[in-house]
Amino acid sequence: MLNNIIRRGSYFIRSNKFRPFSSLSSLSADEIMLQDSVRKLAQSAISPKVREMDESEHMSNDVISHLFNQGLMGIEVDSQFNGSESSFMSVILAIEELAKVDPSVSVLCDVHNTLVCTVFNKYATDPQKELYLPQLTTDKIGSFCLSEPASGSDAFALQTKATKTDNGYILNGTKMWITNAAEAQVFLVFANVDPSLGYKGITCFIVDKDQGVQIAKKEQKLGIRASSTCVLNFDDVFVRDDQVMGQVGKGYKIAIDILNEGRIGIAAQMIGLAQGAFAKAVPYTYQRKQFGKAVGEFQGMQFAFADAHTQIEAAKLLTYNAARLKEEGKPFTKEAAMAKYYASRIAQAVSGDAIEWAGGVGFTRETGIEKFWRDSKIGAIYEGTTNIQLATIAKFIQREYSDM
Repeated sequence: MLNNIIRRGSYFIRSNKFRPFSSLSSLSADEIMLQDSVRKLAQSAISPKVREMDESEHMSNDVISHLFNQGLMGIEVDSQFNGSESSFMSVILAIEELAKVDPSVSVLCDVHNTLVCTVFNKYATDPQKELYLPQLTTDKIGSFCLSEPASGSDAFALQTKATKTDNGYILNGTKMWITNAAEAQVFLVFANVDPSLGYKGITCFIVDKDQGVQIAKKEQKLGIRASSTCVLNFDDVFVRDDQVMGQVGKGYKIAIDILNEGRIGIAAQMIGLAQGAFAKAVPYTYQRKQFGKAVGEFQGMQFAFADAHTQIEAAKLLTYNAARLKEEGKPFTKEAAMAKYYASRIAQAVSGDAIEWAGGVGFTRETGIEKFWRDSKIGAIYEGTTNIQLATIAKFIQREYSDM
């Protein structure tokens, strides 16, 4: 029986009736091309500006222009809207490569693609797509506005209210921890049209900056300092009926759906960050000599390198698997949570170890190794804290084993 299955499988593979199985890290020719181009862009155009952007806490306009010019701000968007019309895996690869050089730039690209552009791709009307997607792929950054002072892990305890008028809505409320807010021109704002309905009243609105979006405060952060994180105020901001995204009262569905995809993006950012720290620290250990030989040649260091490298690879495979499941239209919520949880843990561990591997040099800002460690901490917080990821994973485990 088994031999027949094996022979039948071999026949199908040889005759190309079935696609042969491949490793999770196998990439298409287009994905490899994009990965290479992003890697070159990161090294040539972003790397020289990393320290300046971190210390000034400001994203370079030149860097933003490079992202748009290279087609990295509309990777999954159709070509009719000036998008690159590529795969979700391509988005993940771009985020990873950018994070190897600067996680701040990586998250700007991540939020714009996996949250903002994806919402437009999946939920916008044709007129909304025709109006906004060419802007988002060409020169306008998008921002995803869900969190509030009293609404973090409890994402749907929203207090921002949308009051219906004859031809639109009036938005009033405050949003907090909003990524890309300082640079954005297009905002996806979640507000409640009827608080008595709870989460069933939550609706997503498209808001242009010039409609009255106010930046009340730009946060000063431990890490990803070039990435803007702001408090936004909406004081009697009028939005038209045609600026409702999807259906009224279905904003919670949009948020849940999109955040699952976004978690894969954060996982990609974290594995890129870990690789970036590793790549900066390890070569130095083979140049630095103590007791007559390179520090990296001592067995204790070699074991540490091997352990870290293995953990990075494991996090990468979790992330790639979640991305491929999403592309195939299969359930991926648990896998996205596992990837985000594990990748954020590994990013903190590896970047912290990298500082120690490089010793005093690693502790200085000149090398940039310590920046990776500062940037890594946010991975355990945004787009669902570590505990939220664990709770999500645990729910799937309970479903699987509680009835056995």
